[in-house]
Amino acid sequence: MAQESLRIPMIGEGLQEARVVAFLKQPGDFVKRDEPIYQMETDKAVMDVESPFEGTLVAWTAKVDDVLPIGEQVGLLDVAGTGASAAPVAATPEAPAAPATSSAANEIHLRIPMIGEGLQEARLVKKLKQPGDTIRRDEAIYQMETDKAVMDVESPHAGTLVRWLAEEDQVLPIGAEVLVMTTDEVVSDAPVGHAPAPATIAAAPSAAPAAATGGARRRDVPPRTRAHAKAKGLSDDQIEALPVTGKPLMPADVDAFLAGGAPSAAPTASASANQGNRKYQEKPFEGKQRILASRLQRGNQLVVPGMMSVVANWGPLESLRAEIKARGDEFAPSAFTYFAYAVARAAAQHPISRSTLVGDHTVRTYDHVNLGIAVALPGDELVVAVVDNADTLDWKSFAGQARDSINQARDGRDQAHEGVTVSLTNMQAYNIREAMAVVVPPGVATIFLGEPYNGLANDGPEIKLQRCVNVGITIDHRLINGVGGAEFLNAIKNELEAVLDWAK
Repeated sequence: MAQESLRIPMIGEGLQEARVVAFLKQPGDFVKRDEPIYQMETDKAVMDVESPFEGTLVAWTAKVDDVLPIGEQVGLLDVAGTGASAAPVAATPEAPAAPATSSAANEIHLRIPMIGEGLQEARLVKKLKQPGDTIRRDEAIYQMETDKAVMDVESPHAGTLVRWLAEEDQVLPIGAEVLVMTTDEVVSDAPVGHAPAPATIAAAPSAAPAAATGGARRRDVPPRTRAHAKAKGLSDDQIEALPVTGKPLMPADVDAFLAGGAPSAAPTASASANQGNRKYQEKPFEGKQRILASRLQRGNQLVVPGMMSVVANWGPLESLRAEIKARGDEFAPSAFTYFAYAVARAAAQHPISRSTLVGDHTVRTYDHVNLGIAVALPGDELVVAVVDNADTLDWKSFAGQARDSINQARDGRDQAHEGVTVSLTNMQAYNIREAMAVVVPPGVATIFLGEPYNGLANDGPEIKLQRCVNVGITIDHRLINGVGGAEFLNAIKNELEAVLDWAK
C-alpha cells in the first residue's frame, strides 16, 4: 500500500497556522485529484483544500477545530496504482537542494507561495511595492490570482525591495521566484510552503498553437481560465491545445473556442473587431474593478442575502444643514456624513452588526464598528473607504476622519479589510430611490441611502407631506435574521431622525 500524507498548505507567505473547519471526505471514500477534501481557515478566509493525488482516503490524523502549523499532516491517502508523485509541493520540505538565498548573505529571493494543495500556478496581478521601498514583515507586497480569488501576498521578512523578477499579468508556477529583497534577518531557506525555483519559466508563447509536450503546462492560461475550461469539460490536453493569442487566455476565449470560434488576439488600448455585422471593442479587465469582482463573486458564493427597507424623515437633517449654511459655518459636513454617523451610533447598540462568521462554528464580535463607505471613481470603478472604531468618535472627529478616508479612496487607495462588518452605499446623487445592496464577506450588512423625496408622514392620522428617504439594508442571513436586521435598521432610522439631538 503506497500512502501519501496530506498536509496543511501554505496560504500567503506570512502564515504560520490554520484551523481545520470541516472534513468533506471520510475514510474509505475515493478521492479524485484536485477534488476538495477538507476546509481550512486562515486569518483571511475559509477555503476548500483540494487533493494533490487520486486515491482512497485512509484516515484523518487531525480533528475538526484543530489549529495546525503549516506543513502539518492532516490525513493519509492510499495512492497505490495511481502513479502519484512522491510528495506534494506543499509538504514540509526536507533539506532543499539549493537555498533561496543568493550569493549575497542578506539578499533573498521570494517565490510564488502554495495556495491549496492542488494548485500549480498563479498570475501576478499587481506589484504593491517598487525597488528601493522599505518592506515591513507581513506587509502586502504584491497581489496574485489563483482559480479561487485575488489575494495579497505578504512579505515573510523585513527589508528592502531590490528588484522584481516577474512582470504583472505573468502566469508563474508555484515556487517561481518573483522578487529579490535584502534583509538583516538570518534566512537560509525558502519560506515554508515554497517549492524550489523551477529550472526555467516558460518563454512567451509564439503565434502558433501550442501542443502539450511532456506534461509541461502553458503559462498563458491563468488558473481561473484553466478551472473554467475544466468546468466546461475540456481535458488537460485540450486546454494545452487551445490557440495561442499572445496574451493570457480568459474564460471568454474558452467560450469562444467551444462556440466554434477562436480566442481573440491580444487587444490594444483601442482594439476593435467584427463578429458578423456586430462591431465591438475590447480592453483588458484589470485594476480595482477586477479585485472588486473577485470579492463580489466570493460574496455570491457565501452570503444568503435578506433585504428590507424603511422610510425615514429627512426633514430634520435638511433643516439643520440649511441653518448651518445660513450661518456660514466652516464645519459643514455633507448630508451623507450625518447619515454615516447615525449608522455608527446604531451599530454601537447592536453587537450583531459588529459581528462576522469565522468558519462554520465561530461568531467573532468586534468591540467597535469599522464602517466601510463605497466610493465611486472615474470609469465606474469602486473602492472602499473605512472609518475604524467609528462608534468611539465624537461627531466632529467622525466627520473629519470620514472626510480623510474618503479623500484617500478618491486617490485610489482601497482600505477594505477583514474587520469591516457594515458598509454604506449612497445613491442620492444618481436619483435612485430604492435599490438592493450587495453584502461582501466578511461583512454582514450593507446599508443603502436613497434620494430625498416628498412623501407622506407616518406619525399620526393626519395626511401631510414630509421630506423622506428610503433606507435599505441587505443582511447576511447566515448570521442576522429578519428581526435582528429590522431592529438594526429601525435604530438607524431613529438615530437619523434624532440628528438635532446629537449633531448640535
